[in-house]
Amino acid sequence: MKSEHEIEILLVEDNPNDVELTLHTLEKHKFANLLHVVRDGEEALDFLFCRGLYERRHPNHSTKVVLLDLKLPKVDGLEVLRQIRANEQTRRLPVVIMTSSREERDVIESYKLGVNSYIVKPVDFEQFSEAVRQVGCYWLLLNQPPRL
Repeated sequence: MKSEHEIEILLVEDNPNDVELTLHTLEKHKFANLLHVVRDGEEALDFLFCRGLYERRHPNHSTKVVLLDLKLPKVDGLEVLRQIRANEQTRRLPVVIMTSSREERDVIESYKLGVNSYIVKPVDFEQFSEAVRQVGCYWLLLNQPPRL
């Protein structure tokens, strides 16, 4: 049984419209019951490493996947990914970049840093919703990760 403090999805997104649409889609497909949203890279790192506002969060509470935007305030998504991969406790945590950036250097750097998947957010509402649904289905239901 899951604890109320366990988070299966950590959504790191500063665009309120993308947050709303992602939450709506995940709720519609019953993937949002264990979801936490942070709005910048610094807060994402605080959440993952149990510091700052999240210092009381137990580090053993599971996160199945991080949905990470690249263009974030305070600490950008690539630096968040870099720190996730540099830490023994989080390095195997699945990270999916969901961004509007189609820049080849962002794709290359993301994979160099160990991202599990890189998705360019569709502009179209229906396509965006479908992309989020597929991500949720794959990473929460189909993927079999190692124990962290």
